Amino acid sequence: MTSYSDSELLTRVGPGTPLGNMMREYWVPAIMSRELTADGDPTRLMLLGEKLLAFRDTNGRVGIIDHACPHRCASLFYGRNEESGIRCTYHGWKFDVDGNCIDMPNVPPHQAFPQKVKVKAYPTVERNGLVWTYMGSREEPPALPLFEPVLLPEEDRMLFCAQRECNWLQALEGDIDTSHFGFLHIGGVTPEEVDQTSMGRLALINKTPEYHVADTDWGTMYAAHRPADENSTYWRFAHFLFPFWTMPPDGFFKDHIIARAWVPMDDTHTMFFHVSWKKNTPGLRKMKDGTLIPGAEMGMNYLPNDTSWFGRWRLAANASNDYLIDRDAQRSGKNYSGITGIHLQDQALTESMGGIVDHSKEHLAISDLMIGRTRRRIIQAARAAEAGITPPGVDNPETYLGARSGDFVGPKTVGWLESYANEVRGSDNPTGALRLAAE
Repeated sequence: MTSYSDSELLTRVGPGTPLGNMMREYWVPAIMSRELTADGDPTRLMLLGEKLLAFRDTNGRVGIIDHACPHRCASLFYGRNEESGIRCTYHGWKFDVDGNCIDMPNVPPHQAFPQKVKVKAYPTVERNGLVWTYMGSREEPPALPLFEPVLLPEEDRMLFCAQRECNWLQALEGDIDTSHFGFLHIGGVTPEEVDQTSMGRLALINKTPEYHVADTDWGTMYAAHRPADENSTYWRFAHFLFPFWTMPPDGFFKDHIIARAWVPMDDTHTMFFHVSWKKNTPGLRKMKDGTLIPGAEMGMNYLPNDTSWFGRWRLAANASNDYLIDRDAQRSGKNYSGITGIHLQDQALTESMGGIVDHSKEHLAISDLMIGRTRRRIIQAARAAEAGITPPGVDNPETYLGARSGDFVGPKTVGWLESYANEVRGSDNPTGALRLAAE
């Protein structure tokens, strides 16, 4: 059981909180590059409980700054993005992407003091379709994280977002909970009905996997395992990577290059970033006749974006319409949840827990072994960071290159860590970056 005090530590991310401070020591994916255009509209950006603005200046540089003008605290959202800076429309003060005041036009030149005024600005870097920002305490930010999916060139990767109205941790934990796959997502079909070429059907044959879990240099990992036949084992490997990344297991390990960030907007809203290789072999999605398992679509239908703090990448099916649940489909036995969309099914259940679930009321089982281990790892890292110890992966981002997720069938006689290492060595490596952390 997670105590109330530990639950508070795990879920609060605002400025000054132990976990929020730790997360700020990492580069954070803030927004997709395509959401910003040169001299285009600024975008409200809620990130780790801070109200910020993102904008792209005339020269293509991206700024992420406090939304409040440091003159009279009017919002720079209403400003003019022009001529390499954003100008407050209240009195015309102008700021560049680094937060410097570069014009003070309502003050006589001999009385102006632009060199003494700055708006809070965070460093930004763009890489392969994402804008990253560093919100931490270092004068010189650490290196960007290195793991396979974010190194894929734009033409080879899939990238999209979705917002969830719940705490980051309960959203993330769906990705490190493998046993729900055989219920929530594919529980309405039998092994005989689904694609016989997919290893995922083994998760239907046996819905009670056993587990190995371990701490890693990048976070935590698990291996869910079931007998495949008398001489082999069906493995599903997945990872948690500091501070809020996952590599879920639903796909063929050899080419399953995927990572998902669960970035806290504030304590009760999360922005989900999905990054994957376009050539991934998908996990179990099809029936034997080639049609989709009922409800197994991605389910990413969006409401129009608006300019509010939480106005980006909201799904059209949501709590206000019960996620468009189809009770007839649920009763028919084919769509176990009655909700259409793998992502939406997860979203409905994690949001149904409330904005922040009270973890002290849970009754965890052996199937939640990875959940418990990951929470403990995060708590330990956050408390260590309070004592001045650098969080995992910040100063050695190459450690993430040992992580790959997915499923495979291996010899029963080979242990889980050796099986994992063997699969990593034999996997596709399109970025040239995949390696074992021990090498």
